Amino acid sequence: MRPLDVRGRTTVITGAASGMGAEVARELSRRGARLALVDRNAEGLAAVAATLAGAGHTTHVVDLSDDEAVAALGHEVEASHPHAQALVTCAGSSMLGDIDQLTMAEMRWLMDVNLWGTVNVTKTLLPALRREPAAHITHLVSIYGLAAPAGRIPYAMSKFAVRGFTEALRHELEGSTVSVGAVYPAGVKTGIILHGRYAAAIDPAVADRAAQAQAAMYHTEPADAARRIVEATVRRRTRTMIGREARLVDVLARITPNHYWAPMRRPLRDAIDTTTPIDSSPR
Repeated sequence: MRPLDVRGRTTVITGAASGMGAEVARELSRRGARLALVDRNAEGLAAVAATLAGAGHTTHVVDLSDDEAVAALGHEVEASHPHAQALVTCAGSSMLGDIDQLTMAEMRWLMDVNLWGTVNVTKTLLPALRREPAAHITHLVSIYGLAAPAGRIPYAMSKFAVRGFTEALRHELEGSTVSVGAVYPAGVKTGIILHGRYAAAIDPAVADRAAQAQAAMYHTEPADAARRIVEATVRRRTRTMIGREARLVDVLARITPNHYWAPMRRPLRDAIDTTTPIDSSPR
């Protein structure tokens, strides 16, 4: 497949108001791309848009779990950007909690955000992408779409599902002008774990401690990850690992699919343990 030329061409980015979405937007703008920035956070979108190089960018305040709003987004993007050639889905959230702490409503909420939001916007924009001589869809998955840790059941469910959707869609579009790829980041210092949700049954102080502990394990700078994501999109790659942890987990899950949790248990379980209360008694 020939690479995409992003100069003067449009890429749609979801989750563009913060985190990886914002970093990917900045990297693409530096390469001369036009951008359609999508997020539910209007203030965040405006702030990111103000930092972008070039012109012709648009912002779209959309809740991706709202079918009517996503359908309207499709019309807005086609009106403002008649030749969109790439979609990068960065929208997503996190959820801490063990199965006994989580409610069904909490788990459904995360699936709506991480999975159905990705499916919804991809399905909506696919007809426009099909009309281009070459187009690419990049879905941000996670290493937790390769290996499932304790304490992150809803997140792992959603990311395994996004991985399955991405691979099935790639096979379905084989031979067309649209290619599909998955990116598996690990340990990127975006703050997703710090700003994510946790089960209401967890003591907030305990949840904050767990989030801070896991965030301290992250090593990859967001700008470095953004360059890899943009390069994967331009080169139309089907599978991209970001961060040394991603490569290690990928190999580990393949070599020992039934036992990969054993070597992962200590660093991750300690970091995401939300069952141990904090001792707040006077000293």
